Amino acid sequence: MDKKEEILQEVVIKFAGDSGDGMQLTGTQFTNNTALMGLDLATFPDFPAEIRAPIGTLPGVSGFQLRFSGDRIFTPGDTCDVLVAMNAAALKTNLKALKKGGKIIVNIAGFDTKNLRLANYPDGVNPLEDGSLEGYELISIDVTKITREALKDFTMGTKEKDRAKNMFVLGFLYWMYNRSMENTVRFLKEKFSKKPEILESNLKVLQAGYNYGDTTETFTTRYSVKKAKMPAGNYRSIMGNQGVAYGLIAASQKSGLQLFLGSYPITPASDILHELSRHKAFGVKTFQAEDEIAAISSAIGAAYGGSLGVTTTSGPGMALKAEAMGLAVMLEIPLLICDVQRGGPSTGLPTKTEQSDLLQAYYGRNGECPMPVISASTPSDCFSAVYEAVRIAVQHMTPVIFLSDGYIANGAEPWKYPESKDLPEIKVSFKKELGHNEEVFQPYLRDEKLVREWAVPGFAGLEHRVGGLEKQNITGNVSYDPENHQLMVKIREEKIDKIADYIPEQTIDNGPEKGKVLVIGWGSTYGAIKSAVVDLLAEGKSVSHVHLRYIRPFPKNLGDLIKNFEQVLIPELNNGQLIKIIRDQYFVDAKGYNKIMGVPFTKHELIDEIRKMIS
Repeated sequence: MDKKEEILQEVVIKFAGDSGDGMQLTGTQFTNNTALMGLDLATFPDFPAEIRAPIGTLPGVSGFQLRFSGDRIFTPGDTCDVLVAMNAAALKTNLKALKKGGKIIVNIAGFDTKNLRLANYPDGVNPLEDGSLEGYELISIDVTKITREALKDFTMGTKEKDRAKNMFVLGFLYWMYNRSMENTVRFLKEKFSKKPEILESNLKVLQAGYNYGDTTETFTTRYSVKKAKMPAGNYRSIMGNQGVAYGLIAASQKSGLQLFLGSYPITPASDILHELSRHKAFGVKTFQAEDEIAAISSAIGAAYGGSLGVTTTSGPGMALKAEAMGLAVMLEIPLLICDVQRGGPSTGLPTKTEQSDLLQAYYGRNGECPMPVISASTPSDCFSAVYEAVRIAVQHMTPVIFLSDGYIANGAEPWKYPESKDLPEIKVSFKKELGHNEEVFQPYLRDEKLVREWAVPGFAGLEHRVGGLEKQNITGNVSYDPENHQLMVKIREEKIDKIADYIPEQTIDNGPEKGKVLVIGWGSTYGAIKSAVVDLLAEGKSVSHVHLRYIRPFPKNLGDLIKNFEQVLIPELNNGQLIKIIRDQYFVDAKGYNKIMGVPFTKHELIDEIRKMIS
């Protein structure tokens, strides 16, 4: 039977199932396939909080949302066109996010009596049979049965066979969206090269899913999305934590400093440690410490010894690292602290996103302890933002906090990767000997940026005292003098403030230089704000968007930009943190819009809020 082809502008697919159903792998493979086709894309993986939540339950649902388009896009989409539900819990959890008329692809085996009970459906109620899904296009496939049938000649047990059912779904979707399976075949051959039976079973079920779409008369239409019009260049799909790792390696190579990562595993930052550990060829050294304090302390030691010292963590780990951050501020040595934020406080929501560590980054240490704060906005922006954070750390001799979050860390998008020659220079100079007019080394003698020299161990005459006790100005000796303490506090603060002279001025991302409403964002709110403002500008609304990379210090012209607008809106995935700092520094009556649900803003939420302000 001939199949017709329909051209679509964009598609949003949500893969959902039990945490053991392989939905993250399925979504990632479809994402990589999409990137190879030259489509613009955005993803949103959604993990259960527990490593192994009870099978079939609502808390155990794992999701992966992918939006791909022939136009430029900035979010993974507010609602889905297609929902893949491997069991009843996956359907119940995600149905509200599916467009009316959207497709639901279900595994019939996941809707038996046991699965329905675990998903808290009333006895005797089955959504596949009771008419509650009218208005949707329901595609019911007994994925489990067909997978087992395809593998009937394999000696592996039923449980092992069932693990391949995500490959059936992937193969079926490759058929539905007119895709080649080559990249997934190559991935499977690399991953299971030493496990031939597992490799063959996955390949066979992948092909079975493709054939099912091709040969079943029910399916008469295949879909395609045209290639996106992207600026010329070399692209790859990149996740936020990968972007951080590659940015750190690039900064290490460009500065000539050996990269040392001292880290303690914590969700959602652990993948940076995993990724960097694979790149020993670039001289990267990774150390998995016994705890958060040991991790940052090892990075401080590496920085003192002349390396690029980095530590990675999330909110709870930031709290444990606070004392050592103060030590690095007192020592005035370069150090990078990467905080991939998650829902808090305490253990909070380990796998859910939040922007709730900003005030901790800004103020969260004892004493007067100023540090620069740099924020990434998207997965691909992680590369350039962390690269810039390194530049500031080594050129201004200060620890720097780099902020990402779970949404950015695990999301993916196309990245136009740069060539080494196009990256900004990171100048590094060590003090290796006394100057002509120096009788003794003065470790806290400063240049015009108030930056002291980087003297590393091993050079005669450059011995100096290190430690957390207050330093005497210039000499670095221990000092309890009250006037000296006030002077040093003011100098350390002025040094951080002076960084504003060496960073770019703030630009407007979208909209006019003056108008009714200015939306100020930071971090992962970028895509939703940009999408909302683009739509409102197309309607002729007076709205503009500013997105901050430099949060401490702010760009020098930010205050002047704010004055050009009648109202200021600051959307944040917290209870209102940047807004406190903006109000304090610029005396502006900014309005906050806050969401603290562990999920990002949708475009339409922000459009509604901006419209209220304009009207």
